[in-house]
Amino acid sequence: MAELTTIRLNVNGHTVIRDVEPRTHLIDFLRDSLQIKGARVGCEHGVCGACTVRLNDKMVRGCLVLAVQTDNSRVETIEGASDRGDLAELQAAFHARNALQCGFCTTGMLFTAAELIALQPDATRDEIRKFMSGNYCRCTGYQAIVDAIADVLAARAKQHASEHRAC
Repeated sequence: MAELTTIRLNVNGHTVIRDVEPRTHLIDFLRDSLQIKGARVGCEHGVCGACTVRLNDKMVRGCLVLAVQTDNSRVETIEGASDRGDLAELQAAFHARNALQCGFCTTGMLFTAAELIALQPDATRDEIRKFMSGNYCRCTGYQAIVDAIADVLAARAKQHASEHRAC
């Protein structure tokens, strides 16, 4: 029988205390132990982005982080961010542009797009493509994803401009 380590962490606003094998990856812990299935297991090498979660407010690949490394940390999955409404604008744009399709990459795409919007609110289409390049999608061909993100950036720029005109 494998040695177990007790970890305590906050997942989507809820305290979780579990015994885990030291070699268990965070993505497997979330999916198998906690039944949180939004993030997917893709390449298992940190390349595809399907397993993206936020760890202490930073995006990480869940397949590259061991669950024991998250002891006393905050983990947010797509479910937590969606429930709070943080991604509603992006989710609506992805839906409108049919950038979701099979949904396998959606978690990584949405988290990465949200980070892009926060860090580069004036991003060009080329900058969007570059920023999103660490996430694989086999269905959309990326154009719909870039279109959706560009739509959100344009809407926010328009709103920001109208707010400044009102002042």
